[in-house]
Amino acid sequence: MKAVPKQITMAMKSYKDQAHMLVKNYLLADPFVPYTSILSGMLASKLVYDLTDLISSFYIKTYPSITKIQRVDWNNRLWHSTTHAIFISTLSLYFVFLSDLFSDPKLLGLIVFRSSTLSTFGLGVSFSWYFFSDLAITLWQYPSLGGIEYVIHHILSGIAVAYSMFTGEAHLYTYMVLISEVTTPEIHLRWYLDTAGMKNSIAYLINGIVIFIGWLIERVLLFGYMFYHVYLHYDQVMKMHTFGYILVFGVRSALGILNMMRFGKIIRGLLKTLAKRGSPTKEVDGEH
Repeated sequence: MKAVPKQITMAMKSYKDQAHMLVKNYLLADPFVPYTSILSGMLASKLVYDLTDLISSFYIKTYPSITKIQRVDWNNRLWHSTTHAIFISTLSLYFVFLSDLFSDPKLLGLIVFRSSTLSTFGLGVSFSWYFFSDLAITLWQYPSLGGIEYVIHHILSGIAVAYSMFTGEAHLYTYMVLISEVTTPEIHLRWYLDTAGMKNSIAYLINGIVIFIGWLIERVLLFGYMFYHVYLHYDQVMKMHTFGYILVFGVRSALGILNMMRFGKIIRGLLKTLAKRGSPTKEVDGEH
């Protein structure tokens, strides 16, 4: 095997160094991170959507026969929600429970003003991948893909995420809220089971129980802990910009109320599913 000429090796090293400098000094430089992350989120969502459509066309027998709006809903759930939920919930769990960014007392600065390149990048990707793009497609197909509750949730969440990303304020509380995306894959699995006609299956029942437990932990108890944390650090929260202060209390309170309303529906749906399995007939179409 012939050795690579020295000139080619040096040229490759030069291109590599230039690419590294481009990423370090521009794409991941602090002033450009929000915009780089937003662009990355858009590209990721487009890639996942196209792959979902392609794979479903080849491997899901019923996919070509369903209506156009059902295909959009199918791809949209996998495109925006499920893949985004896996990405952002993993990142959120890391920052809230594993990273020293918000827990190390030796770090300088108030907790409400602590941020990093990664935390900013993650919020930007989440904003464009899910909240902005999903809201746009929901409004385009309104109300087929979601009602007014869904729209309000996305608008409030998108504003809070974007503000936190651009200002560097309240990253901890934003990621605490985004942990709740852990429940999203289970919610969409329920939709798939429903669409596949498996509402009377044991998988549907187990899915309902998992959603109940996950929602209770991630969207009820964790929200309560977040407000307790805000109470303990209220002196720091008071130092935030007025709009950021309003977002911490107003938007998160509104999301908490929406979560409680949805939790009530989940409880009623689970009780109906359990009642159906305990009755001799299972033909009634229950709420999900």
